[in-house]
Amino acid sequence: MNHLSFYWLPDSKDLVLKGIESDFYKRVEHSISSGKISLPPIAFVVLKIQQMCTRESTTVTDVADSLLEDPGLAAVVIRVANSVIFNRRNITCTDLITAVSRLGILRVRDIVTAQAIEQLKHSVNLSESCNQILIQSAASSRELAATMVLVTKGFKETQSENYSHLETDKALLTGLLADIGLFCIVNEYHHYLEQGNYLEESIAFQIFDRQCSNASKLVLENWGFDTDFVEVCSNQTHTDSQLLVSYLDIARLANHILMYRRQDDRIDNHTIEFDVTGADILYKLSNLSDNDFNQQIDELMSNSGF
Repeated sequence: MNHLSFYWLPDSKDLVLKGIESDFYKRVEHSISSGKISLPPIAFVVLKIQQMCTRESTTVTDVADSLLEDPGLAAVVIRVANSVIFNRRNITCTDLITAVSRLGILRVRDIVTAQAIEQLKHSVNLSESCNQILIQSAASSRELAATMVLVTKGFKETQSENYSHLETDKALLTGLLADIGLFCIVNEYHHYLEQGNYLEESIAFQIFDRQCSNASKLVLENWGFDTDFVEVCSNQTHTDSQLLVSYLDIARLANHILMYRRQDDRIDNHTIEFDVTGADILYKLSNLSDNDFNQQIDELMSNSGF
């Protein structure tokens, strides 16, 4: 058994871990590139709408008809279309065609995907520890998404043309889908175990943490999500945008606020760039009482329709 101890000598442990990590990433990458995205089962209607959104010929009626196949998702789309965040004109709609027309085809795709992932995080049947990771991921995603909305509102309230491109609904959705790749890696881990292999959970969890953003980027790119979604999930800039503030900037600012409020020691190594308006938003949201901040987060998510 001496060969086993050799692999876990301090000098070689990191190399072995990187090898395992690379293997899992290749598994995820192959699943995505081959069209067999390694996610727990997602409603057929969600996948159908994602495919429809890649075709220029798709109409509002096509998407609305597809939603009729899943009454639960149809109800979610109508509810979200009437929510405070998405219903800018404050006009109630009661039919799917109006709801899809109001939201737009791509935004409907974003909404049904986010809803499907949110439900999966609470309903998958994996090991207790993996289920707990996904449940915690759901809570963290909602908190990040809601904080991104608060930050976006802060920029919008200035009524400056510099921030006119920002939308609270998109900020919410980019936050909710930021760690979608976590499912791919967790699912590959369980496939790996089912094939008769063994990998200590503590090591697997390190891989989950390190490769989540890469897997999320692959999934969202494969499904045709735009650069804003890809940048937020990967925490990397992918374009030379001339915009003063991007959704990635908002995500980083929101994350910094959350780290500060949690008294996370890693904040000392977390640097972000922002303008004077961003500094004012950071100050205001960081200095809210826990009760006021949490109340705003809860109300925002409740009013979002999700």
